[in-house]
Amino acid sequence: MKNTLFWLIFFTTAWTFIDGSEMEQDFMWHLRKIPRVVSERTLHLTSPTFEADAKMVLSKVCGIECQKDLPAPNLSELEDSLSYETVFENGTRTLTRVKVQDFLEPIQNFTTKGASVRKKRQVYGTDSRFSILDKRFLTNFPFSTAVKLSTGCSGILVSPNHVLTAAHCVHDGKDYIKGSRKLRVGLLKMRNKRGGKKRRGSKRSSRAATGGNAREETKENLKERAKGRRRKEPGRGQRATDGRPSFQWTRVKNTHIPKGWARGGGGDAALDYDYALLELKRAHKKKYMELGISPTIKKMPGGMIHFSGFDNDRDDQLVYRFCSVSDESKDLFYQYCDAELGSTGSGVYLRLKEPDKKNWKRKIIAVYSGHQWVDVHGVQKDYNVAVRITPLKYAQICLWIHGNDANCTYG
Repeated sequence: MKNTLFWLIFFTTAWTFIDGSEMEQDFMWHLRKIPRVVSERTLHLTSPTFEADAKMVLSKVCGIECQKDLPAPNLSELEDSLSYETVFENGTRTLTRVKVQDFLEPIQNFTTKGASVRKKRQVYGTDSRFSILDKRFLTNFPFSTAVKLSTGCSGILVSPNHVLTAAHCVHDGKDYIKGSRKLRVGLLKMRNKRGGKKRRGSKRSSRAATGGNAREETKENLKERAKGRRRKEPGRGQRATDGRPSFQWTRVKNTHIPKGWARGGGGDAALDYDYALLELKRAHKKKYMELGISPTIKKMPGGMIHFSGFDNDRDDQLVYRFCSVSDESKDLFYQYCDAELGSTGSGVYLRLKEPDKKNWKRKIIAVYSGHQWVDVHGVQKDYNVAVRITPLKYAQICLWIHGNDANCTYG
């Protein structure tokens, strides 16, 4: 019954919340000219030590309320935060300085009017998450775009070679975390029900090949070999029978992190820049999800967002959820999605109508940062936070994907 309810909700999300006054609203992707983030120069840095401990929950970060009291950043400060580090698989590191061009929007701290009442962290009351167990959906879009990182986070495919995730999954703001030097990304696949490849030929043909001589295996020998295989691969058959997914692991070629997060010893990491892009060493053949510029809550059907990740409390299961956004600033969302550690780094997406077309399309509009401690009028409180993809961040991530800004004029 629960699965039936899930699929009913999933396939009707585009229109379930569009009724009455909302039917007249503009739930549509709008193609618009975006600012240009241009690489200016690249400097070589000393290799990182890769000694930081992984911290899924950060401390002393500036949230929405804190941002209201801050002065708007000037262009020079934005360019400094959008400059980025690249760490390569051999452990070397560079810093690329950028320039922002054609930035026409006013630089201001946007927040919604009025205070919102928010709830506590992690699972709120009844657990509203759905484990995706049916392989018909697990290995197909949009769920197949979710990936697992070897550092314990989630991510999402944004090109044949790239994964978008949270910066804190690989860097704690001062140094790269342990294990990130040999970072790997796990892409979903389904195991064969028998737990392995089907053997070619038959026992009869095998016996014919030996001519029935003394080397022909007896029943006892076959039993012993079967026992040996079972001892070698414990649990393999059970996992396959259960239909649980496995992962095809791929090494990461390089990692891009904005300087707004990777401050080193020069200050605290800014939650606004908790995102990173991983370039895979080997391209995949799966359908990926495109980037989109985050709309305001009023332009989301029902004010709802969606994301899927690998929550630690559901071993190796892909977990999907959707929920309402409770508050927003120019760079952050607060939301009520039930989630546990392991889901951080997931791509938050929407399904909106394409311009001049009848079909709807999903795009990534934020990165799930997790249950973060944020400053609320001098008091530390924990909320579910997602980092929005603004026009400037879209331009930066697009630059990372394509290597130049030529393909990043509109978004």
